Amino acid sequence: MRLKNKVILITGGYTGIGRAIARACVKEGAKVVLNGLVEERGKKLLEELGDKNAAIITIDITKEEAPDFLINEAIKYFGKIDALVNNAAMIVSSNIETTSLSFMREMLAINTLAPFALIQSALPYLKETKGCVLNIGSINSWGGEPNLLAYSISKGALMTLSRNLGDSLFRDHGIRVNQINPGWVLTENEKVNQKQQGMDDDWYKELPNLFAPARRILEPQEIASGAIYLLSDECGPVSGQVLELEQFPMIGRNLPKNWKGFRNE
Repeated sequence: MRLKNKVILITGGYTGIGRAIARACVKEGAKVVLNGLVEERGKKLLEELGDKNAAIITIDITKEEAPDFLINEAIKYFGKIDALVNNAAMIVSSNIETTSLSFMREMLAINTLAPFALIQSALPYLKETKGCVLNIGSINSWGGEPNLLAYSISKGALMTLSRNLGDSLFRDHGIRVNQINPGWVLTENEKVNQKQQGMDDDWYKELPNLFAPARRILEPQEIASGAIYLLSDECGPVSGQVLELEQFPMIGRNLPKNWKGFRNE
């Protein structure tokens, strides 16, 4: 087992990608401390994983006391921390006209500042274990869509954080820091989001080749597979890197053969 006896704290761990990572970590021999917002979801997952393998802590990670509280509780449960997975995120559409300063602050607080604060709080314990940090970003880190302005900015900042700390913390303390940038992933929240935007219940079963060459989008467990590699010792000295998990290149993508270019009407 690739994560035997490791203790891993995962934010946003009750559903979606976080839950898939939690399941994969336990399967690989790790103990997991999971954070989320809906207690019932956490209890359901805890029942599945078993209290010998997992613990849940329901708290809003943007609260000032949350980072220290989460780290201290994780130490109480399992005695150490080998890895921190910053997965919790806020995903809400906005553009330059609809992004207020208060909304931008909220987005950055969840997607960028909370991960930063958690890394700070975990640092003394990660130094002891020569542990690692895995940040879950987004392919929108590279620029994003016009209607994902605030979200894209927050994930771009997270990517810079990952690269910066991936160098400095590894050089000074042997702590690896990496990031996964998932593409379009079929989570429960994504199903709800698309339905709220007017899509049919089974929208994900009929996807155009332009957006999904595989005719489907990624599953959370496929992101978890990449996470296991970056959390395990088998990735060696890999640090400060960003793993893109998408089904087409973000730069230099081939246009469809029937592409006629843009026309002025």
